Amino acid sequence: MRPTLALVAASSLMVAATACNGQEASNAEAGNRAARGAPVESRPANNPDQRPAFEGQTRAPGVATQAAYTVSLVAEGLDHPWALQQLPSGHWLVTERSGALRLFRADGADLGAVSGVPAVHAERQGGLLDVALSPDFATDRLVYFSYAEDRADGNGTTVARARLSDDERSLSGTQVIFRAWPSYSNSMHYGSRLAFDREGRLYITLGERSDLETRPQAQDLGSHLGKIIRINADGSIPADNPYVGREGARPEIWSLGHRNVQGAALNPWTGELWAMEHGARGGDEVNIVRGGLNYGWPTIAYGMEYRGGAIGEGLTAREGLEQPVYYWDPVIAAGGAAFYDGEAFPEWEGNLLVSGLGGKHLARLVIEDNRVVGEERLLTDQNQRIRDVQVAADGSVWVVTDEDNGRLIRIAPAG
Repeated sequence: MRPTLALVAASSLMVAATACNGQEASNAEAGNRAARGAPVESRPANNPDQRPAFEGQTRAPGVATQAAYTVSLVAEGLDHPWALQQLPSGHWLVTERSGALRLFRADGADLGAVSGVPAVHAERQGGLLDVALSPDFATDRLVYFSYAEDRADGNGTTVARARLSDDERSLSGTQVIFRAWPSYSNSMHYGSRLAFDREGRLYITLGERSDLETRPQAQDLGSHLGKIIRINADGSIPADNPYVGREGARPEIWSLGHRNVQGAALNPWTGELWAMEHGARGGDEVNIVRGGLNYGWPTIAYGMEYRGGAIGEGLTAREGLEQPVYYWDPVIAAGGAAFYDGEAFPEWEGNLLVSGLGGKHLARLVIEDNRVVGEERLLTDQNQRIRDVQVAADGSVWVVTDEDNGRLIRIAPAG
C-alpha cells in the first residue's frame, strides 16, 4: 500500500553555508572562484593505479555555497520517483518507476495520477522513466516520456509522446516515436534521459543492458545499445545525423561507446549536450556529447569490474576514443542533471547540478571553459538517493529521491 502523502512545509531546514577556508564571497563570480579547498571526495579510489588524463579530471577542489538557503520537504510517500518536470501552470509532473505519472501542486498537494500512461516493464531498473515537455508545449501540449516496454522478444527502452489534457489529468493520442533495438531479456541499463536541443531535436540516452553478452554492442553501430540517439520531435531522423547513409549503421545514432547514461542536460549557453554515465566500481562520467564521437565503453574505462579486476584490458585511454570531462572513483551513481540558469542563486549560475544515487547527495559542479574546477555536495543530511533535479521557473531547485518512501524536495534562498 502506498504510504500516506504528507506535506511538511514546516520542516524547512535553514542552511548557512560558508566557504571551505572561511573566506567570504561578495558576488556570484567570487562565490564560484572562492578559495577552493581539498576535494570533497576523500575515500580511496577503487582503482588506485589509474591516473586521470588531465589535471582536474577527477576530485575537483571543494567549494561551498555562500548564501543561506532552506531545504523543504514538499511531499513524501512516492514510489521510487524517477523524474520530475514543471508545467507552465507551476504544477509538477513526477514519474514513478512502477508506472504512475503523478501531478503535484507547488505546495505539495497531490492532484493524483495522470491517466493514459502505457503499461511498463516495472522490474529492477525498468519502469516509467523520464518525462519532458515539447519545445512547443504552449501550442501542442505534448508530453514525451521514456519507459521500459515488454516485447515478444524481451524488453527495451521505448519513447512515446501524448497530449496532456487542458486540466492536466489525462494523456491522449499516444504515439511511440522510438524503440531501442535489439530487445533483451533482463531489467538493467535502460538509460534513459530525454533532452531537446535548441532546434527541437530530441536526444535519448540509452544503456548497453549490463550483461557481458550485450556489452560489446556499445561499439556496434548496428545496435542502439550503449548509444545516444538524436531524432526529430516526431520520431523522424535528422538529415545531418553523423551516420545517415552509412552502410550497417543505424541513422538515429548520435554517439556510441556508452555504458548507462542516466543523466542529460543541454548547456543553455553553448547548446551542447552534457551526459552523466554510470561506471562500474568507479568511473562515473560527465561527458560533452558530440555527434559521431566514440566515448570508449567498454574499450576504455576508469574504475574496475564489480567482481574485481580490470575492465577489459584495463585501458583508460586509446587514440580515437573520447575522455570524460570529469569522472568519479568511487562512484556517486550519477542520475538526472540540470544546468543552473536562474535568479535565486546567482553564485550557482552556470553550474551543473548532478543527482547522486549511491552518493546520496546533489553534486554542484563549477564549470569553467568546459572543465570542472569545483565540487560541492548538497543535501547530504537527507540521507536519500537523489534521482533527478530540475530548476523551477522561480530559480528554486527541486529534486526527487529514489526510495520506497520517495520525497519531493525544494531548495530555495532563505528569507
